[in-house]
Order: sequence, then structure tokens, then C-alpha cells
Amino acid sequence: MRIYDIIKKKRDGLSLSTEEINYFISNYTKGNIPDYQVSALLMAIFINKMNERETFDLTKAMVDSGDTFDLSSIRGIKVDKHSTGGVGDTTTLILGPMIAAAGVPFVKMSGRGLGHTGGTLDKLESIKGFKVELTNEEFSKIANDVNLAICSQTGNITPADKKLYALRDVTATVDNLSLIAASIMSKKLAIKSDAIILDVKVGLGAFMKSLKDATKLAEEMVRIGSSYGRETVAVVTNMDEPLGRTIGNALEVEEAINTLNGKGPDDLMEVCLTLGSKLLVLAKKASDESNGREILLGTIQSGSALEKFKQMVGLQGGDVSYVEDTSLLPKAKYIIEVKSEKKGFVKSLNAEQIGECALILGAGRDTKETKLDLAVGIVLNKKVDDEVGKGETLAYIHANNLEKGNEIKERLLNIYNIGEKNPELKTLIYREIH
Repeated sequence: MRIYDIIKKKRDGLSLSTEEINYFISNYTKGNIPDYQVSALLMAIFINKMNERETFDLTKAMVDSGDTFDLSSIRGIKVDKHSTGGVGDTTTLILGPMIAAAGVPFVKMSGRGLGHTGGTLDKLESIKGFKVELTNEEFSKIANDVNLAICSQTGNITPADKKLYALRDVTATVDNLSLIAASIMSKKLAIKSDAIILDVKVGLGAFMKSLKDATKLAEEMVRIGSSYGRETVAVVTNMDEPLGRTIGNALEVEEAINTLNGKGPDDLMEVCLTLGSKLLVLAKKASDESNGREILLGTIQSGSALEKFKQMVGLQGGDVSYVEDTSLLPKAKYIIEVKSEKKGFVKSLNAEQIGECALILGAGRDTKETKLDLAVGIVLNKKVDDEVGKGETLAYIHANNLEKGNEIKERLLNIYNIGEKNPELKTLIYREIH
């Protein structure tokens, strides 16, 4: 078998066999196939696409390219969650503790943020001492102790995906349904949870801009997960404007803690309840989604979800006093008010542009090597469909550089689209795919 023949076959629009996909992934991971040939194959896949069987085979080959994480030592039905990325998306920090408090192990290996999308690990590192790198034994022990563990990817998990993604990034082959689905699902399936919920974001601040494309991606990922024998459900949610009211690492942690205290934004809570109720049904802890929502709300009202978060923080080396007193979290030097220059209603609020503003302040990374400023970010006082009076505060900018803060103030005034009331209220949850 030769990689030349595989490239030629896909270039001509033919389907690759399971053996050909395994050969390509195995030998590229080992360094036996050069980048220039894989670049050619990726472009052929990008142009001619893959069918469902090829996409599944690609995912499985990527899982098999490295280690898998056996969770069998963790008691109960283990659940996991993945978001395709957005702005102000703090759901993991709220959903995880609620699920854990409901008696279901929530086990997640998370990533770091890149560009305008935030990373769960970066947010957690706003808490002094919080350790994101755990051994398999530490991870399993914490999950057994409190039903909740969130850490970085350990060991040699999906090395093929790491190599392929780096190459896709520089060859304009990122935006392909099969390659995206295989990349996401290989990482999820390498960690052997029993059930997976996928939060597929769509809109201005999401990777997928159209509902049609987001739905196709969600369907493809659910198919892969189900074919792999994992209970998999996807929800397509709105990311035209940021989720919640904060963008920035420490600010989002504070918002998550407030939400666990029952004082969070309605949209953020609703997404967590939608995802969580489905997970409780998959874990056979709730009879239906309505029962699941009742259980989750009970964990907020009783304080048990917040207690789970505190327990996880403590066991992962974090200073629990940061959870008990959020004023200890990193704070910016300057807080700049952005006041409306006219009255009306907020018609739209471009999530991607707001994410870019937070990036300029230092809350996000341009490259993997960029050092984050955990204190900076933006707090939205007004969101889509809110009424605004002239001179009312639209947002607060948390900055450590006054010049950058004032630059962002001007940008935000242009991003806020204020005018007549929208004829229809925004939709938060678009689709559910089982």
C-alpha cells in the first residue's frame, strides 16, 4: 500500500477503504509519511468529502493512534460534555457540579482557549493553586470521591489529531465536516465515558455560522458516538451573542459561582438545564427531562452543586476561599463604563467581535504561547432584546492597560446595535439530535 495511491484515489472522488484510512493515520502518526503528502490528501478530502463510513473509520483510526483513558475504576455511569466553542461559555463549570450533586460522575478532559474562544482550564486557573494536570490515578480518585473531575488531556491521547489539526490549520482544510467531526469525537471517544452530550454552537461567535451546517455537524457526531456504542446526544445552541454576561477568565469563574448560588444569568442557566437534564436521562438518574430539570434545580437550591465545585477545587489543589469569596479572584486595575449614546432596544450584539475585544485586552490567546491576563474582560450590562436609555451603562470593561481599555470602549459602542425592538425574541435552543 502506498500513500501516493491513496491520495490519487481520493483526488478522483472515490471512497477510501478502512485499511487505507488505517494505513494513512498509523503511518503519519509514526512519521513515515511526510507533511506534503498528507497536505495533498487533506485537500482531496476537503474538496471531495468523506462518506459516513469513511468518517467513522477516520475517527476510530485517530482514537487508536494513541492511548485511551479507561474510566472503569470510577463507579457509576460516567458522563462527559463537549462544546464546539463560543464566547462567555462557562457551562462546564456549572453543569459539572450540578450533575455531580445529582449523583452522576461528570468526568471531563478540557482544553485551553485559542483566539476569541475561552478555555475551561484557563478559567479554572484563575483560582489560586488549581491543578489541571492530573495522573490517571488522581483523576479517578477525585471522580470517585466527589463525582467531579476536570483536567487537561494526559498521556498520549489522539496524537494523530494533534498532528493533523496543526497541518489543517496551515493548509486551509479546517472547515470540513468529516475532519471536524473526527477531530472532536476522537478526543471524546478516547476517554471511555458512558454518555456524551454535545453542545454545538451556531452563530456569529461560533465556528459554525449557519444552522444548516451546525445541524449537519451535530448529526454526524451523534452518528459516530452511537456507532461507537456510546450514548450520544447533541443540542444546537445560539452563539450570535455571548452566553451569560461575562467574557474573561476570572470574570467567568465568578459568574459560574454566582450561578451555582442561584444568581446567574437566565440564558446561561437555561443552556445548563437543557444539557444537564438530557445527561441525567442518559445516566438513568431521571425518568425524563422534566424530572431531570427538577433534580438539577434542587442541587442549586440546596447548595449541593456549589459544594461539589468547592470539593473539586480543594482536591485539585485550589484555594477554596476563592470560591467562598470571589473578590479574591484576579482583579483588573481599571473598570471602564460604556454608556449608551441613544435610547432604544439592543437589536444585536456580535459575539465574535466582543470575543476579539476580550482578546485585545489580554483575555485570550493569539497563539498557543500567548500569556493570558486572567483578570481582564468585559461584563455585559445589556444584552439582545434589553431596553436601553440614553446614558445607561451598556457594559463594563475590566482592563490592566488604560489605552487598550479606552480603545475597546469605542469598539463596544459600535458593536452594540441599538434601535427598534426586534419583532421576535431570540431563540436560545435550536435543535436537539438523538
